[in-house]
Amino acid sequence: MLDVHNANLSFFSPQPFFIAGFFFPQQLFQLAWLYRLYKLDDRKPNERRELEGMVDFVPYYALGNLCIASWMIFWNSSNLTAAHAFVTVNSLAQLYYVAARLPPMDTSSTSSILTHIVSKTFAGIGVLDFLHNGSVAFFKDQEPNLAVKVLTGVGFGAASLVSDWIFGGCLVYDLVALSVGQSGSWRTLLGGYAAACAAIVGAKNLAR
Repeated sequence: MLDVHNANLSFFSPQPFFIAGFFFPQQLFQLAWLYRLYKLDDRKPNERRELEGMVDFVPYYALGNLCIASWMIFWNSSNLTAAHAFVTVNSLAQLYYVAARLPPMDTSSTSSILTHIVSKTFAGIGVLDFLHNGSVAFFKDQEPNLAVKVLTGVGFGAASLVSDWIFGGCLVYDLVALSVGQSGSWRTLLGGYAAACAAIVGAKNLAR
């Protein structure tokens, strides 16, 4: 996978080890979520309510993992356009779930906390995957133009304004990964965006 990454660079190519660094702890949360899903007993009223909230995410979770597996096949064969189709489906599905279906977090419920962490980290890394794969599939070896620079700042800034600390933290991580993977003034600008988004997310959630 790394050889394909190194052969296909663009203005949204992250430092690849940041992606691996993200997925390792995220996998641990997924395992905890799956264990919780398996152990809950729907015959018990309290556990049934928790289970209902988790089951609603199951189709999106399954779709996400299917898309990631399919993406890996096409990525490793350097078919980046086909790979991007699966990235797009996954990213949009995860963002839709977080924005439209995920109920507010119940901090007294382990199931609710885990569902929020797993779904929002899936969506958060999905943003990075979409930008990365799209840029190398359609804009290989290109530098960002003014529109890309402005839209990146506006898009991440607006998303940070409506994000909690989990999804907002993922957005900041995405920007840091992009910054480290780039060079020159674009790297500096991405780093500035990361700092600004971190300030927005921190201020918004501390003010709650």
